[in-house]
Amino acid sequence: MTYEQLQHLQPKAFKRRCGVQPDTFNLMVEILNPHLDRRGKRGGQCKLSVEDQLLLVLEYWREYRTQFHIGTSWDLSESAVCRLISKVERLLMDSGKFRLPGKKQLYQQADNWSVIVVDVTESPIERPKKNQRAYYSGQKKYHTLKAQVVVNQQTGQIICTAFGKGRVHDFRLFKIEQLPMLPEQLCLADKGYQGLAKLHSSSCLPTKKPRQSKLAKSERQHNRLLARLRIVVEHVNRRLKIFRILAERYRNRRRRFGLRFNLISAILNFELASPS
Repeated sequence: MTYEQLQHLQPKAFKRRCGVQPDTFNLMVEILNPHLDRRGKRGGQCKLSVEDQLLLVLEYWREYRTQFHIGTSWDLSESAVCRLISKVERLLMDSGKFRLPGKKQLYQQADNWSVIVVDVTESPIERPKKNQRAYYSGQKKYHTLKAQVVVNQQTGQIICTAFGKGRVHDFRLFKIEQLPMLPEQLCLADKGYQGLAKLHSSSCLPTKKPRQSKLAKSERQHNRLLARLRIVVEHVNRRLKIFRILAERYRNRRRRFGLRFNLISAILNFELASPS
């Protein structure tokens, strides 16, 4: 389906189909138009309009079909689809419209982010030809790439991300990243971050059940209340994995995974901040 067939959809249906809101789509077209619209210029001219080129890329993120299947749907070669996806992603990142705040903002805007939530989500990958053990996740029982997200508990905004191989423990990834948090900022985490209090005094973790024993009633209540506060990061992970390129087995080059993850995260932040 081309953009002309989709532009008459209701905003809710348009987002279900493309993964982004119509206003976000229009902004992305404005960014891409000076670079992709080559009418009246020398050189090659893509047979698709700028809107359809963007729609192709969103379809790739949203459905994660192979580039060969997408090429046959749009009457393009597989190599042309690959080049177009890479070009659109680079132009959107270089525009500066879709950028995450970054970890430096944790202390520069500490008043805005008094409570943050940290969590790790994993994306499966194809079994590597070399160094397989480094990517094998003992929790998931297959090879993965890990992405740590730091989220504002009040708004659900993604502040910063960090990436690691599947074998790296969640807490080890946190220590490698060295988030510059101020002492008055409260950090909420799950059971995988045991020992966080030694690095950051203002942290809150669930109480682990001791062996051959049960948790006290107050400890169970504490865990439930903490889970209610931390649920915001689970919703963020769910919104990210609506784009199947982050949820299904990642088939592309692993070095480009972080760029796509950050770009999709920034798009979600933009839609979260938009009045619509």
